[in-house]
Amino acid sequence: MDAFIVDHKSPLPLHLQVETILRDLIQLPEYQNGKMLPNEVHIAKKLGISRNTVRQATNKLVYEQLLVRKKGVGTKVAKNTITTKLNKWTSFTHEMDEKGVVFKNYSVKVSSVIPDKEIQQLFNISDGVKVVKLERLRGLENGPIVYFISYFNPITGLTEKEDYSMPLYEKLEKEHHITVAVSREGISAILANKKLAEKLNISVGDPILFRKRVVCDPGDRPIEYNLGYYRADSFTYTIDIAKD
Repeated sequence: MDAFIVDHKSPLPLHLQVETILRDLIQLPEYQNGKMLPNEVHIAKKLGISRNTVRQATNKLVYEQLLVRKKGVGTKVAKNTITTKLNKWTSFTHEMDEKGVVFKNYSVKVSSVIPDKEIQQLFNISDGVKVVKLERLRGLENGPIVYFISYFNPITGLTEKEDYSMPLYEKLEKEHHITVAVSREGISAILANKKLAEKLNISVGDPILFRKRVVCDPGDRPIEYNLGYYRADSFTYTIDIAKD
């Protein structure tokens, strides 16, 4: 908390500055692991602002289900909720490592498939050309919470026989000299079908956060087409948008 300050001369309202501070604070491993946040009076005194300003910022994160407030106890990060931000893109493994969250692979399946027309056009490949398809079911010790399906452009040189236990983008750079630079994403809410329900250990019809991602190299060539299915009770996406 000592490293966080507000700028009283900034045109950005104080409650928004505090909201940003809280979002950064709850990413720290100790708070992800259950430590109580400093109380509002302590934060207000530390930042030299009113308690109402801190309460306004805290209420926003409680509304987003990132924080849980219990009367007489305090405020803490929502249990089993992983937060990922769209203004900072990195590999999933590295992002979770930064948060101190230990993830495990429940299953990894690699195959060579003929992709559908959408992927053929995206990768600019001919009919009949196969691509590597990677399926990973990942989660915490108490069960899987995300199911990834990736298709890779043949120009990456990836094959079925490689070790996919290491972070993908690190592998691409170190072993295939492919650097990823841009991620274009689309996010929507869907309901779990039978297959997804079985994989994520939820009921058919439960909500799922669905993310479609196209990853490109510095030359804007599509390298990976990725589909991510997240348990809605375990993941929250946050987006920082600055006014022009």
